[in-house]
Amino acid sequence: MDGLLLVYKSEGPTSHDIIARLRRILGLRKVGHFGSLDPFASGLLLAGVGKAVRLFPFFSASDKTYVGRIRLGAATDTYDRTGTLRPGTETAPWPGAEAVRSAMDRLTGRILQTVPPYSAKKHRGRPYYAYARRREEVERKTCRVEIRRFSLRAYDPPDLHFEVDCSAGTYVRSLAHDLGEALGGGAYLAELVRTTVGPFLLTQAHSPAALARLARDGRAAEAVIPVEHLLPELPRVDLTPEALERVADGRPVPAEAAGKEAGAPVRTAPPQASAVRLFGPDGRLAALARLRPDGQTLAPFIVLV
Repeated sequence: MDGLLLVYKSEGPTSHDIIARLRRILGLRKVGHFGSLDPFASGLLLAGVGKAVRLFPFFSASDKTYVGRIRLGAATDTYDRTGTLRPGTETAPWPGAEAVRSAMDRLTGRILQTVPPYSAKKHRGRPYYAYARRREEVERKTCRVEIRRFSLRAYDPPDLHFEVDCSAGTYVRSLAHDLGEALGGGAYLAELVRTTVGPFLLTQAHSPAALARLARDGRAAEAVIPVEHLLPELPRVDLTPEALERVADGRPVPAEAAGKEAGAPVRTAPPQASAVRLFGPDGRLAALARLRPDGQTLAPFIVLV
């Protein structure tokens, strides 16, 4: 069983908890997530199964969409509702809806975010949360992210409901914190639901309980998107048996020979493509490869056979 599972994560468990449960349900060790959700957050979690776990670099870099709720008038040390409230930040009267929209607009586009103090990102080999728990002050890194849309869905002070489309690596709780700084008085992330990852939708996801029922009926594979159906935006190249043998060993193959027998030569793939999918004569995905600058050779970098 090799492919992608779209999983609904509820509030409470960690992403690792969900993966551990999926391993028990499927009876497999090779299950991993493609981008975690904080325990208090819910929504769409992508899980790779079997050989698909090796495709992590592609799916972890996908754009994401979230809906959620931000509480104005207070800040926390974690930038979300799980943290300790900082005293003295309550404010009134509340800013108007237009002021909120204006502040959200200023946080749209390519922006620099400061990594939140409670983060798994590392500084000198230790995660930031380790420093924060010991109340050690360290310089925090910044990261450039893209906020494509940050819109106000409803406003009932002190709560505002939002939707955000953003690049991979965005800290939505930092976005909430920065919005509070822009408006004055502080803010923190109170609720968060991830609704899309790349082309995949939360409405397509299965809960762990639903997957367990399918597994009991011997139908778990029905929920897995086969690895052959993934990354359809990458050009497809069909290999000859001889080329497949070379690819299975991790060796490059001549572009002209790779698909001669199948009638799909590599030259049909655009030279600027970041990668191409190599399929064996049996129709199974064999590897991902890059066309070398000379345009004559395909070099596999992820081998799945």
